[in-house]
Amino acid sequence: MKIVYWSDYACPYCYIGEARLKKAIKELDAENQVTLEMKAFQLDPTAGEHATGDTLTRFAHKYGLSKAGASAQIEHISQLGRAEGLDFRYDTTLFTNTMDAHRLTKLAQRKGAADQVIEALFKAYFTDNLELADKALLQRIGEEAGMDAQEVRDLLNSNQYEDEVIQDEQEAAMNGIHAVPFFVVGDRYGISGAQPLEGMKATLQKALEEERQHKAAFQVEEGMACGPEGCHFG
Repeated sequence: MKIVYWSDYACPYCYIGEARLKKAIKELDAENQVTLEMKAFQLDPTAGEHATGDTLTRFAHKYGLSKAGASAQIEHISQLGRAEGLDFRYDTTLFTNTMDAHRLTKLAQRKGAADQVIEALFKAYFTDNLELADKALLQRIGEEAGMDAQEVRDLLNSNQYEDEVIQDEQEAAMNGIHAVPFFVVGDRYGISGAQPLEGMKATLQKALEEERQHKAAFQVEEGMACGPEGCHFG
């Protein structure tokens, strides 16, 4: 069963939601039954290559909060992250453009290194508080995930996969997805936001059971047919 989800590396609930999803899959002992595919969703495509202010000030301005109110909300979100076992340092993040991070993810998905790159990018932002638009950082993450250094360098010095990132965002809009994370489970169920673990488990369990029932119900009656080795006459 496939789970497709839209996410951005600068989104705290995306990191938390992904952690809860993976925990739900593990607790259901379904690692070998589920595949994950991340799709891009930039929270702010106009963001620059360098952070222009601290998180507290940006958060307070964006949500119309006092500095004290913003600090309390940021700490609450950080506690949610830490509760999932993440070294979550939201208050000192450096917000930048994430297009190149998403482009690197596209390359990683084609090279079988998606899991390593996705986790490394989230950690770089929320734990190490690095700028995700930094090409040197992205180069290092790509290489540490086992990708060819020159291939990563060529990617970062081009606009490769930019169209695919934009297509992901257009697909989200066409499907009424305007906030992330958003998970589509087996083409049948949607999970909006970082839902509690038990809720995620219930949805996954239902989808997995339906998947198994569908496979069990699918039977083949053999009749007359021909293949490369000859014909079966029934």
